[in-house]
Order: sequence, then C-alpha cells, then structure tokens
Amino acid sequence: MKLLENIRVLDMTNVLSGPFSTLHLALLGAEVIKIENPDAGDLARKLGNVPKLNKELMGTSFLAQNSNKKSITLNLKTPEGKEIFRKLVKTADVLVENFRPDVMGRLGFPYEELSKINPRLIYCAISGFGATGPDAYKPAYDQIIQGLSGVMDVNGDERLHPLRAGFPVCDTVGGLNAAFSIMAALFHRERTGEGQFIDIALLDSIMPLMGWVAANLLIGGVEPIPMGNDNFTAAPSGTFATKNGYINIAANKQEQWEDLVDELGLPELKEDPRFKERDTRKGNRKELTPLLEAKLKEKETLHWVEVLNKRGIPSGDILSLKDALDAPQVKHREAIVGVNEPGIGEIKIFNLSAKFSKTPATVDAPPPRLGAHNEEILTTIGYTVEDLKTLKEKGAI
Repeated sequence: MKLLENIRVLDMTNVLSGPFSTLHLALLGAEVIKIENPDAGDLARKLGNVPKLNKELMGTSFLAQNSNKKSITLNLKTPEGKEIFRKLVKTADVLVENFRPDVMGRLGFPYEELSKINPRLIYCAISGFGATGPDAYKPAYDQIIQGLSGVMDVNGDERLHPLRAGFPVCDTVGGLNAAFSIMAALFHRERTGEGQFIDIALLDSIMPLMGWVAANLLIGGVEPIPMGNDNFTAAPSGTFATKNGYINIAANKQEQWEDLVDELGLPELKEDPRFKERDTRKGNRKELTPLLEAKLKEKETLHWVEVLNKRGIPSGDILSLKDALDAPQVKHREAIVGVNEPGIGEIKIFNLSAKFSKTPATVDAPPPRLGAHNEEILTTIGYTVEDLKTLKEKGAI
C-alpha cells in the first residue's frame, strides 16, 4: 500500500518550488498529473547542462524532480481547455500551482470558483511573497528571496559578503513547506470533509530556518557577523586545515573541547583563560584556530576523522559533490536510485528521504514526456480518442 494511494493531484507548477513539492506527493503514491502548456511544458524541461536533453524537453532540471508523475497538455485559454480543466478539478483531491497570485483568477479559476466545483479540493498556491501584502504581485526567483530574507547576509565572511547559498534553498524549502502543508490539509479533510486554500510564500518559508541566527537579533539584540565556515554557536566548530586538505570539527560541548585538545596534544589550552570557557573561546576563535591547525597539519584528514570520531568529537571530511553522491552511507540509505527512461536510459535521481516502515516510498516511473498521458487521463473523464484529435486541432491540447 502507498501512503497517498487514490489521491489525485493536479500539478500546474513549473521549474522548482512547485515540482519539488508534488514530487514528494508522487513518491508517496499520489497520482500526480502535470498540466502543462502544449507548446513546451514546464520550463525546467529546457534547463540543464545537456543540450540534447533540453531539445527533447527532458532537461536534467526536469528529470531531477518529476518521477512518478503523469503529463497532459492543456491550453487553459481555449474554451475546450477550460472545460477539460473543470472536469479534472471535479476528480481531484489536490491542486498545486506556483503562478503569481493573479494568474489563476485571470484564467477564470480562482480558488473560490474551483471550490464550488469541488468543495473537497485542497488548493495550494506557491509564490515568492504569498497571495497578500505589499509585495504579493512582484516577480521572484530564488536568488531574489535569498537577498530579501537575510539569507545572503548571514552567508560568507569578511572577504565575500553577501553570499548566496550554492543551490536554490528558498525554492526547495518552499516546496517542502507546501508538501507538509498539503499533508496537514489532507488530514484535516479526513476529519471534516472540508477542502481549503493554502497560501505558501517562499519568503515565509525560508525565514524560520534562520531561527537561531534571527533569535540572537530579535531577542538578544545582536546582529549577525559573517563568519564563513565557523559555527557562531561554539568554538572550535568549523573548518580547519590538515596536512592534505580540510576537516570539519564540531566540538560544541565543553567535554568535546577538552577531549579535542587532549587528542591534539595541547592539554594546556584547557586552562588558558582565553579558551577555558565556551563564550570566551568564541570571542577568541581567531587566536585559537592557528594553534589547533598547527597540530592538525601534521597528519592527513582521514586520520583525524577516524580518531576524533572515535573519541566522540563530531568530525568529517569535506567531500566533492561527486564523492558525496557516491558515499557508502548514501548508498546504504538508497538516497539515490536509478529509473529507466526509454529514450535516455537509466537516470539517477533522489528517492524520498523519509523511510516509512509500513508505507515505503518508491520510484516507479521516470519523469514523463510532454503530454505522454493525454489519452490515459482524458479518456477517464469522458473524452474519446476521436475527441482528442479534434481537441488537438483546436489547440486545446
């Protein structure tokens, strides 16, 4: 049994935040139907570093987050397309879109109208700033939200600041927030029978992730200082040079700090007034780091990773993305799985990160070609194969 078996999701999303949200629903067993424009579909189909796949509308950005989904094409600006959409809404449990807040209204399908068609519908709208407020109708991409949220302000160091995160963290977190909220709304509907509207803003979604940093300002009145790879909550906690590279060490507890200097042969630092207490160590980290690195540079990273972890001091190598994706722990957890796409071959994609004991998630189907499921889906709501030919001639599909 799949966790979301028999749940139908109309996925009207593009690029990242929306598709990442519906990917989670699809991996949990929901029937996710991507509704795409007939011209080129989801913009992510053209995004990626393999030109051949971009031309086939199967770009790597699209392949990354559309497994287990079905695709139909629909032109919502045509009368026929609108009628098809109304029929699909009647059959749906969830609708997800990531347009600007006014788009669905201009098409004639705001939540208020769709809820009349299907009162049990859960409608999730994802946008940069949400459906209300002074910035609601502004366009937004991930980097814009990174800048406006303060994320870029807390990244980097004195040499490189402000600094964006190296992947679209706001889009991704917005998608996770949407998936979580949809699951909560489905639970509410189980108890009450009621559908509802969910308003997700990327700006709202990312800011709580900075809770500890923000609390220092909101409660403590202290603005963040760009610290690069250092951890603002403790010292020594960050990235340190070794004989052949770098190591992450997080000696966040007092006993870990004491064990670390013992292991490095620097027991005298435990009584040094600059470093004895946690808060004074944080204030003197620039003096402390060279003392530790002088010892760490005597041996290679993997040596220190082994001996420090064995002593209970959290430590780790700093892997390239290639090595990280191929790491034994990642393989053991089946975080990445292969699925065959007939025109491409096997593609490697991420599995659902949550491990359910009774309702495990699985990757059962590759990301769909544009419009691959037109016949399968539309014939279930009353259209014949001949009807589909006529609809295609009219530009509705």
